[in-house]
Amino acid sequence: MPRRERRKYTPEFKARAVKMVLEEGKSRAQVAKDLDLTRSALEAWMRQSRTDAGQGPSGALTTGEKEELAQLRREVRQLRMEREIPKKRGGLLRQGEHVRFTAIQEEKANYPVAMLCRVLEVSRAGYYAWEGREASARQKANAALVERIQQVHQDSRRTYGSPRVQAELKAQGLPVGRHRVARLMREAGLRARRRRRFVHTTDSKHGLPVAPNVLARAFNPPGPDQTWATDITYVPTREGWLYLAVVLDLFSRRVIGWAMDRCIDRHLVLSALDMALKGRCPPAGLLHHSDRGSQYASEDYQRALAARGIRCSMSRKGNCWDNAVVESFFSTLKTELVHDADFSTREAAKGGLFEFIEVFYNRKRRHSSLGYVSPAEFEKTASQVPLAA
Repeated sequence: MPRRERRKYTPEFKARAVKMVLEEGKSRAQVAKDLDLTRSALEAWMRQSRTDAGQGPSGALTTGEKEELAQLRREVRQLRMEREIPKKRGGLLRQGEHVRFTAIQEEKANYPVAMLCRVLEVSRAGYYAWEGREASARQKANAALVERIQQVHQDSRRTYGSPRVQAELKAQGLPVGRHRVARLMREAGLRARRRRRFVHTTDSKHGLPVAPNVLARAFNPPGPDQTWATDITYVPTREGWLYLAVVLDLFSRRVIGWAMDRCIDRHLVLSALDMALKGRCPPAGLLHHSDRGSQYASEDYQRALAARGIRCSMSRKGNCWDNAVVESFFSTLKTELVHDADFSTREAAKGGLFEFIEVFYNRKRRHSSLGYVSPAEFEKTASQVPLAA
């Protein structure tokens, strides 16, 4: 059995992983699986977090506090179930009774029938009368397929269109035509999120030296850690802007470094670069591409690149297409997370961005330019090719 690759994680990454357990209520096993961590590493981070916060055995809950917590969890679960049903069955209120009755039949093991009927706006008497009638074989097959499609769409954060849904079903061992998937998605009111116009904001009005465009839009290097690309975007919150810097490996489109802060300066991009360098340890000669922003042209950033033997490339002035892969990632991020979110604080936005990047985008989301596999799966498959040769 091959040894697990030892990776280094930044304090920000560790803190975000711990928050997923302590504040979002996810199990330790689930967080370890989502982030591809060992359970022991996550446990160690949690112990360190408690130590840093000065919590010990004295922080244990009393019997009364445990009862209050249990009651609160029951109330939250009830409210969550009522909210999940219309999300999980998106578009059902626009469908006929047969579709809604079928949904109730399939979900009654997870939710009370009375709640399902109330949320989907049908009578219990009507449902029980329908339940006594036998559906046709075609109706049963379509109902079962719609269930699988809805689950895939839900797992994609309701972002997948028919091509990615079809690819996911095929990966699960269910070959089905794209036109049938598209038709059933239309009937169930499921659709991909639409992209909005992307606004590029780069301050290149400075007197710092800039590098030539060495990359020249060669966005498909033959292997990992040969070409990285980076950029900055902004995320609105009720407290103000939160800025996000990312570093992508162009081979797999994976986000290998990121940093978030309220200030858009060289420290932000240096933090993202530091995460990428710690996690990947690239060889000398790596090509690093960015725009001409003052953060990337700064003396500190250029010194950090030179110290690792990294070659620098920059987009031509005012040409966002020279960094199209990162621009595409930001467009995906805005479409599938930011535009539908209402972050009350920057801290809330940080949690949402961390989960989108590390749990969903890197490890689950099927990428069209990678043959509809995730960046992590693409890298894993590529690493196994030499062994099989």
